[in-house]
Amino acid sequence: MSEMTYSQVVHPAKSDALKKLIWPGLLAVSVLAAYTPTARGLIDGPWQTEQEGHGPLIIAGALWLTWQAREKLKTADVSPAPILGWSVLLTGLALMFLARTQGVLTFEALSIIPTIIGCILLSAGWPTLRILAFPIGFLFFAVPMPDWVIDTVTIPLKVLISDTVTEVLYAAGYPVAQNGVMIMIGTYQLLVKDACSGMNSIFALSAIGVFYAYAFRWESKIRSLLLLAAIIPITIVANFLRVLALVLIAYHGGVDRLEGFLHDFTGIGLFVVALALLFLFDVFLGAAGKLYRQLRSRHQRLTRRDLAKP
Repeated sequence: MSEMTYSQVVHPAKSDALKKLIWPGLLAVSVLAAYTPTARGLIDGPWQTEQEGHGPLIIAGALWLTWQAREKLKTADVSPAPILGWSVLLTGLALMFLARTQGVLTFEALSIIPTIIGCILLSAGWPTLRILAFPIGFLFFAVPMPDWVIDTVTIPLKVLISDTVTEVLYAAGYPVAQNGVMIMIGTYQLLVKDACSGMNSIFALSAIGVFYAYAFRWESKIRSLLLLAAIIPITIVANFLRVLALVLIAYHGGVDRLEGFLHDFTGIGLFVVALALLFLFDVFLGAAGKLYRQLRSRHQRLTRRDLAKP
């Protein structure tokens, strides 16, 4: 009976493990090389703006969620789906090529999602893709929105906020009037710009809300859905408060005070207020859910007691 040394047992095992990593490694390196120009375009363009500046944080969040799922990934069955994998991968690469040649950065960035899905199907299969479905889908928030989408949503929001601010100030006795998104108060005329519509906050707060709901509240599906549904109303309320504050500052202190630091500070304050309102709403949902469970438990005990009576 022949004996095997430790090195004879361990080295082949290491060799097999390395061989299994070669194909996924080559796919990862190839994807990184293919999308390096896309990353440069995002860094030099949309990610430098207030509206899309949260892009790098989205990628960091997706990587963190992937890291959190590492134990599930270790136990997932490896069953590659080459036919579907190649189909999805080539679709993503074709979209990337067409978007890059036409200079459409939005679809070029969007193409990385099917590309990643195709790579996972090729190297690991459906079990791994199911585990990573949310982190991959979360990358959608890092894709810059097309200008036509922003314009379509921004204009109604600006009009809504302008109408509401004007009505509130008029009811409070201020000399205020409105023409579209132009607010006239006293001797001043203030234009509600795109940044005051709330779109910047809606994008960023939606990403934070989705991340928070999935990472910390996913066990309670109803609570998560209510949190997500509250994002847009909360953002609109926060933007209303910002525009209201700016109009009052202009009326009492002059329009010169709206330039520079104060305007930027109210923008930061807006996001902080919106985030605080979101977390307060989550606390309210938690308290309401706890109260509901207590009342339900009490009702069940009383029902059982009544049934037990002769």
